[in-house]
Order: sequence, then C-alpha cells, then structure tokens
Amino acid sequence: MASTGRDAMTQSGVADREIVLSRVIDAPRELVFEAFTEVRHLSRWWGPEGFSTTTRSLDFRVGGEWDFVMHGPDGTDYPEWITWTEIIAPERIAMLHGESRGDPNAFESVLTFQPDGEATRIEMRTVFPTQELRQEAVEKYHAIEGGQQTLGNLAAYVTELAEQGGEG
Repeated sequence: MASTGRDAMTQSGVADREIVLSRVIDAPRELVFEAFTEVRHLSRWWGPEGFSTTTRSLDFRVGGEWDFVMHGPDGTDYPEWITWTEIIAPERIAMLHGESRGDPNAFESVLTFQPDGEATRIEMRTVFPTQELRQEAVEKYHAIEGGQQTLGNLAAYVTELAEQGGEG
C-alpha cells in the first residue's frame, strides 16, 4: 500500500505542471505511430493549424534528435529540438522537448498509442519543469489549443493515409 500512496503523491506532485491531451484517431495504431518516425510524415501534420515545419535533422531512435523550425502563420520562426528518451513501437514514445539542446526549460512528453477497436487512442502527457512554465505555455503559446490542433492534424493525415492503404 505504501507504493500506492507514493504513486499518488508523485502523480499529484506533477498535476499542476502537466497537460494531458488525448484523441481517438480512425487509423491503425502502427500507422499512427509511424507518423512520428519520418520527416515525410512529420512535415505533413506537425504543429497547430496554420503552422508549417522545416526539419534540419531527424534521427528517430533513443538518444536521437529532431532539430526543426516551426513557422507560425504570422511569419515567426520557432526553433525546436526534441530528443527521444524511450521508444517502444508501436506503444509509446517519450521525449524531451525544448528550443535547443540543453534548454533549461525543456519539458518531457510521453505519448501512448492504444488500440480502440479499429482506431487508435493517442494520449500526450506533458510535464513542465515548473508550474510557471506550464502556465506560460498555456497562456502565451496556447499549448492546450495548439496541442489539440496538432492531434487534429495528425488525425486528418493518418486517416487519409489509412484510406489510401497506408502509403505516404
């Protein structure tokens, strides 16, 4: 029972620093997972509505990095960097995401991919280093709406791929 209490304390300890988003996508889990693995996929859906993404480099493996720029609809460029800390295909991806390698404000995200009948339930759980950084992401960068839009873009992209037989 002690571990349950500790787990509960750990969970409540991050609640004020966390954003959790989920969506059911009408495509097989393997295809939804694959959309995270290659530039040809990521460049088609990554980011909120109106954004585009330019990849500088991508090495999808544990310890690998994705160095990219998100281009906002107003012309603002946002340098971004991700390193993958865990990959369990096609179930789970964990990553550290910041503006660049060594960013002290980088946040951790865990994506899980669960079968839901013929569809896939994706959950994105993001934990920020501080409550203040989470609040800034929500208020200044519209992280919740942007995250929902990004998952919507992913859903539209992989649903189209699935209808085409998985070719991308």
